[in-house]
Amino acid sequence: MDLQVLRSFRAVAEGVTVTEAAAEAHITQPALSRALHRLENEVGAELFQRVGRVLRLTPAGRVFKEYVDTVLDGYDRGRRAVAEVVDPDSGVVSLAFLHTLGTWLVPRLVTGFRQRFAAVRFELHQADENGLAQHLLDATADLIITGKDPGHPSITWRRLLVEPLWLAVPARHRLAQRRRVRLAEAAAEQFIVLKPGYGLRSVTETLCRQAGFSPLVAFEGEEVETLRGLVTAGLGVSLIPAPPDATAAPEANPDLPVRYLSLTDVRAARDIGIAWPASRTLPPAGRRFLDHALDALPAVPSPR
Repeated sequence: MDLQVLRSFRAVAEGVTVTEAAAEAHITQPALSRALHRLENEVGAELFQRVGRVLRLTPAGRVFKEYVDTVLDGYDRGRRAVAEVVDPDSGVVSLAFLHTLGTWLVPRLVTGFRQRFAAVRFELHQADENGLAQHLLDATADLIITGKDPGHPSITWRRLLVEPLWLAVPARHRLAQRRRVRLAEAAAEQFIVLKPGYGLRSVTETLCRQAGFSPLVAFEGEEVETLRGLVTAGLGVSLIPAPPDATAAPEANPDLPVRYLSLTDVRAARDIGIAWPASRTLPPAGRRFLDHALDALPAVPSPR
């Protein structure tokens, strides 16, 4: 059994055709078919069954794939670690982060890091809170930047900063000319929120509960920019981070389509932290990026 056959097995298991997998492996389609049959003989079970014109994993194939993923991921991490030992100024940082942090925090951290380590490459992923933790547990990322402590025994988390949240209202809203309000004053409003599973959704629900009400959800989205756009359209209000320079008094910029109001009756903020696997040694490039992030913040300010 060689690693290329395992890679081809994984590719076919994930929906690639045998012809495409053979081309990627630089062998003929019949040769790959024979290799997959030999693999089934070695394992002692049928791994694929044909459904129409495509191959689907059998129950035994699904179990086997879990172990194949572990073997291949471990091998790739090992090769990467050796390469970084040989050339410590290079390497790859595999980083996953919240969608909302891709507009300001991650670019700032990456830019500062690459000024010192220009040869390091980045593998970037975006996900919600649950997806981020899974990236670490599945070893598809070495580090995650997330909005809360995942609370998992296999994950170590450190706070980087506290990001303020604001009540975003349309420019013509009844509260739009104010700078500070109580969140309780918005109890009757329609709220535009992220879907369940996103950290900002749970923060919103917690803050509303502290203010004495449950939010009336008008829309559930997956991107903060979508929430911001729907607030602009007058479809509701939202608890979200504010873009830079967007929180001045209304008279300072009367053309802004959204007003950002600070809240006086709740602590409207969320933690932003970085996490890594507790039981797995980070590769050198990942360790350097972790140190950079911990050193750079709170020198990197959050939008206010």
